[in-house]
Amino acid sequence: MSQEAILNLLKIMSEASIVTIKIFFLTLLFGLPLGLIVSFGRMSKLKFINWPIRFYLLIMRGTPLILQLFFFFYFPFYIFNNTLPRFWAAILAMSINYAAYFAEIYRSGIESMPRGQYEAATVLGFSKSQTFVKIILPQVVKRILPPMANEFMTLVKDTALVSVIGVSELYELATDTMSKASSLIPLIMAGVFYLVMNSIVSKVCSIAENKMSYYR
Repeated sequence: MSQEAILNLLKIMSEASIVTIKIFFLTLLFGLPLGLIVSFGRMSKLKFINWPIRFYLLIMRGTPLILQLFFFFYFPFYIFNNTLPRFWAAILAMSINYAAYFAEIYRSGIESMPRGQYEAATVLGFSKSQTFVKIILPQVVKRILPPMANEFMTLVKDTALVSVIGVSELYELATDTMSKASSLIPLIMAGVFYLVMNSIVSKVCSIAENKMSYYR
């Protein structure tokens, strides 16, 4: 590839990476709160809540994300004779998938908290909601940041999978250009883009972990 072609590809990839970034942030926007709700259901002692949640977690974590992308894109056609827009089908599938992983991370953090903290908060006059928000949650966030950071970095890479349902993003652009130009340079450039994005995610998570270090 000529220098001019590489510079032009760099510009196009920069634009395509915006789609990748949108998928990343929208998945977190929907997946993080959904994961917290699911974690509460998973910890519920009510079987009619707990068992369906367990089944959902088994399906989401036990089947490939690529199959789930196909399912959420094509399934509405067989029910409503219509399909979701490709981009939003990808967001739906990835949010529901990652919510399952986030839920188990939340649950492990919440259940790791000593029971004595709840009892001490009750003695001090805190309600259950106040205890969770003001005392438990900040400590849980500190404990789950390392595994969450790992999931965030995996999410950056998993955005490449949305190309299977026709969402035009960084990976699809790289593979298309590679086949047309008969060169590995587009793929290498895409790898550099993913590496830079994950470096930023890692740095942000490290800063957040340091900020939370005063919680014991």
